[in-house]
Amino acid sequence: MLYHVRGTLVLCESGLAVVECGGVGYALTISLNTAEKLAPSVGTEARLFTHLQVREDGVELFGFGDKEELSAFRLLISVSGVGPKAAMSILSQLTPDRFAYAVCTEDAKALSRANGIGAKTAARIVLELKDKISKDQLTGAPPAIPSAAPMPQAKSGKLSEAADALTVLGYSRAEVTETLRHIDTQSLTLEQIITAALKYFSEKA
Repeated sequence: MLYHVRGTLVLCESGLAVVECGGVGYALTISLNTAEKLAPSVGTEARLFTHLQVREDGVELFGFGDKEELSAFRLLISVSGVGPKAAMSILSQLTPDRFAYAVCTEDAKALSRANGIGAKTAARIVLELKDKISKDQLTGAPPAIPSAAPMPQAKSGKLSEAADALTVLGYSRAEVTETLRHIDTQSLTLEQIITAALKYFSEKA
């Protein structure tokens, strides 16, 4: 499972960050709050915690400036009827601490100020999360970060670059090698190989 991406921040704008790892640029959907924090760091190393969303029409990678924001996002998408877009809208309006406070105090109005969040959705978020969240719950211990995996001895060209990119994301050499065997890489671009591999990993999870 992807936990974070670390590399050079080459682009940061409203709702989007691009982090270059192993020669590959990863586009991550981010909140406005995270974009504001990251903007001064373009050109330097950055780390974003991640959530991979796999849909029938593609794969989308979401990035978060800290573990608290990632935890808040995962709580939000656990609510029925709240998808990643709505969750990011709320986290663009509220910091994780303010989001937690709004839920704890049943302040649905604060949640409904986010773009695209109506009163009914805000009330549902409060109802489903008020017994699961406390103001300090979002600062719990993070899952263990996998140690750096050895780089695979893959074939030259795009297959090798794809293998390097996947190991940078925390997958083991064995996982990468096995996954690439299931993909017809000859007919795909580098980006398509990585996307197909990430989708395969997600389906196996």
